[in-house]
Amino acid sequence: MDEETTIAHSLHAIDDRAGYDAACKRVLSEKAILARIMKSCLKEYKDCDVNDIIEKYIEGQPHVSVVPVLPDENGTIINGMDTEDKSVHEGTITYDIRFRAIVPGSGEQIALIINVEAQNDFYPGYPLIKRGIYYCCRMISSQHGREFIGSHYEKIKKVYSIWICMNPPQCRRNTITRYRLVEEHLVGEATEPIKNYDLLSIIMLCLGGPDGEHYDGVLRMLDVLLSNETNEVEKRKILQDDFDIQMTQTMEREVSVMCNLSKGVEEKGMAKGMAKGMAKGMTDGILVSIKNIVKNMGISVEQAMCVLEIPEAERQKYMDLLDQQ
Repeated sequence: MDEETTIAHSLHAIDDRAGYDAACKRVLSEKAILARIMKSCLKEYKDCDVNDIIEKYIEGQPHVSVVPVLPDENGTIINGMDTEDKSVHEGTITYDIRFRAIVPGSGEQIALIINVEAQNDFYPGYPLIKRGIYYCCRMISSQHGREFIGSHYEKIKKVYSIWICMNPPQCRRNTITRYRLVEEHLVGEATEPIKNYDLLSIIMLCLGGPDGEHYDGVLRMLDVLLSNETNEVEKRKILQDDFDIQMTQTMEREVSVMCNLSKGVEEKGMAKGMAKGMAKGMTDGILVSIKNIVKNMGISVEQAMCVLEIPEAERQKYMDLLDQQ
């Protein structure tokens, strides 16, 4: 009989939103899930077999680590690195999942440092992509004294920040978008080896459900895995039959707990959903007001938001919504 895995620990007897979010992150840290995300979104692994990613490339420098996050347990959770990144001047930030991976086919033991974040709110008061860039910069700067010392910048390792957005705006649903450094020739055609500047990438992986286009592959897998609507039997069948994620008895129990947990979260969220509906109506009204002021007064959108006394933290949200219209 299978031992109870660390996923079960994260899901068992949790009945609030914070607990559900934490459970999602724990499930995402399974190697079987991470390997499929890496194959679908990271160019270094697109030609790799999923099992090879799991067995050879995740957590390997030079070998694959099997040490779990929780002590004294056997499981497949990534251990890898501290999830906290501390700086005296910049404070502490906490990553959801952080681990190392070896680049296939490289003669050197090059490691990628990959950060995976599960995000419910696409408009948390700032552009989410900027947070992803900040995380990448922190992961690069924190390598000084760890990966290299002095001026040995040639030893800097590439970093990824992967964001799984479970409730994105309509225009982003069922999309995967990559942001990275590229070489641009302004005068002449001088070239630099790609490995010297291709050091950070942000991946925005936005779920959208079966009603939209591009509902396939890793987008469908994650939507099924994290869905509040897919029932337990269907979720188990899809993950096993369509994505070859083997469901042991323990895994089946864990999916059952997650489904039951999501129902509780959904019931608790009904009142909040009504409040969101009212908030949406208010947001639509503000957008109309902004457009009317811009049209009738001949001023900029930013000036219109000043007139309406919209808080600074909310202005980017309205700018993005106006761009989508």
